[in-house]
Amino acid sequence: MSAIDVVGNYGAAAAAGDMAALAGLLAPDAVWHQPGANQLSGDHVGPEAIVAHLGRFFELSSNTFRLDTESATESGDLVSTTVRFSAQREGAADLDQHGVDIFRVAGDKIVEIWLISEDQAAEDAFWG
Repeated sequence: MSAIDVVGNYGAAAAAGDMAALAGLLAPDAVWHQPGANQLSGDHVGPEAIVAHLGRFFELSSNTFRLDTESATESGDLVSTTVRFSAQREGAADLDQHGVDIFRVAGDKIVEIWLISEDQAAEDAFWG
């Protein structure tokens, strides 16, 4: 399976809310790099920690968080996706941004994920 196929399966699992399938696509030592200076920022290591981290997006936004992949490009073991994400949260301006997610794939597993937001300061203010 190509790297872009692995990331496509990840996106499909995320869109379906199938966290077991999503976790199955992550290497045991996969690292999710969450940028910024907010309560979600930092590195999350391993499928269990990454799935729990993703759950926080939904928890903090009262299940309004949405992520849509707009495009994907592959270069060897790296896949870059352009995304649009949004959420609502009481007491905060609505979040609606574009971003770039970069995945490193080894074999059939995602081993590293980096996120780049269109406006990190606005995202930091939203998540608090």
